[in-house]
Amino acid sequence: MYPGARAIARFGSCPVLRKGLFRKRAFTAVPRICIRKFSTDRSISQDIEGLLKSVVGLNNVTTSKSVLEHHGQDESYHSNSPPGIVVWPESTEQVSQVAKICYANDLPMIPFGTGTGMEGGVCSTSESVCVNLTKMDEIVDLNSEDFDVTVQPGVTRNTLNSYLRDQGLWFTVDPGADASVCGMCATCASGTNSVRYGTMKENVMNLEVVLADGTILHTGGKGKRSRKTSAGYNLTNLFVGSEGTLGFITKATVRLYGIPESIVSAVCTFDSIQSAVETVIQVLQCGIPIARIEFLDELSIEAVNRYSNLNNKVAPSLFLEFHGSHNSVEDQTKAVGELVLENGGSNFQWSEDLAERNKLWQARHNAYYANIALRPECKGMATDVCVPMTKLPEIIMATKQDLMDHGMIGPMVGHVGDGNFHTVILFDPNNPEELQTAKKVSENMARMALSLGGTCTGEHGIGIGKRQLLREEIGETGIQTMKHIKAALDPKNIMNPGKVL
Repeated sequence: MYPGARAIARFGSCPVLRKGLFRKRAFTAVPRICIRKFSTDRSISQDIEGLLKSVVGLNNVTTSKSVLEHHGQDESYHSNSPPGIVVWPESTEQVSQVAKICYANDLPMIPFGTGTGMEGGVCSTSESVCVNLTKMDEIVDLNSEDFDVTVQPGVTRNTLNSYLRDQGLWFTVDPGADASVCGMCATCASGTNSVRYGTMKENVMNLEVVLADGTILHTGGKGKRSRKTSAGYNLTNLFVGSEGTLGFITKATVRLYGIPESIVSAVCTFDSIQSAVETVIQVLQCGIPIARIEFLDELSIEAVNRYSNLNNKVAPSLFLEFHGSHNSVEDQTKAVGELVLENGGSNFQWSEDLAERNKLWQARHNAYYANIALRPECKGMATDVCVPMTKLPEIIMATKQDLMDHGMIGPMVGHVGDGNFHTVILFDPNNPEELQTAKKVSENMARMALSLGGTCTGEHGIGIGKRQLLREEIGETGIQTMKHIKAALDPKNIMNPGKVL
């Protein structure tokens, strides 16, 4: 039985799956990507365990197998790779002391937050010390009139927004998962609101970082929170997107925004992907300050309908959201509605109701799990390419053809307002040929993105699976420059080793 045939049999009633997304083919193995690992011939010694307990306390250290396994995997398809020990520091000073112990004993350190990463960034080895930062969960300093807040790494975006709601403020970066704010800094997260409010790169003002040797660094100066600066090298953005390879982010000062007076969400459908993307381009060209504009292909719509009990028309669709005053939102919806109609769109339905809006966006955020549910007991390989907007139709259609040629299911969603889209390639984890084929399709997509002037990752990061693609993207000189920076800040290569480089 060829790959995916069981899924077709189980979901024969699905009109999208009946359109022939599978073709029987002969599988060709692709070379295995070599992943550098430290030797695993020893685990954490009792002496080291005792030292760590003396710093963070007896109850904040464990070598329990189940806990280690929980800390050895994120949301990605990569195999579980647990650490040798997990510690829970409760202050920056404790993180510093843990780092000093590990630095003196050449022990790799793996930062851990909510475990919602998509690129294997928490994968460890038996000699690694996993530093779980979730007990550092204070909102340290809120400056509501200056629109900024400083948080510790255990604070998640939902927790922060619940705290800010009574102040009429919100933190805008929304990757979907309830990720920690400092973890979002580490991966340079973005999400559905980034087309208007920017990614983490534009919203981080200052960071407190514990370096590999335990040194505590304030990237913008201790206590500094100015809206802009030209003082020296941009150390803050050096650590934004560093994926834990340069240090532990123990505090982050981030920008806030006022909750809009009026918020309206809308859904519209199109006969073709080309028409949907053309609408997005025209919306942005017209200067309409759209807050969210998300693309879902017909297979993702089918999955979302099933998973979230919705009844959206199964067709290429845009989910949109408008923010502003009542008058400006009314003008925005009218202008976008006209563009939708001009491009052959239909079913332009909008709502101001909070419950309806939350239902729509929760369905969008659950799209990853909805897509995986199309094929039970499978895993999803989530791609993350980003290209210039005008190149989106070309790469989306080419990817759809590649998926069909390889007999794979790959629902698509995307933050098309900034050229970023995801394909969730479904594969049987017990079938090595399917895994290799999924990797091949993913790499084909990434290399096409590079050829179109794009990137292999818009928001998930490099982790352990895209290191060769990073080399192809930025070139040997870029890689060597990154290695020099890494060596300067982490000369023993013990900060989340094997990731990025």
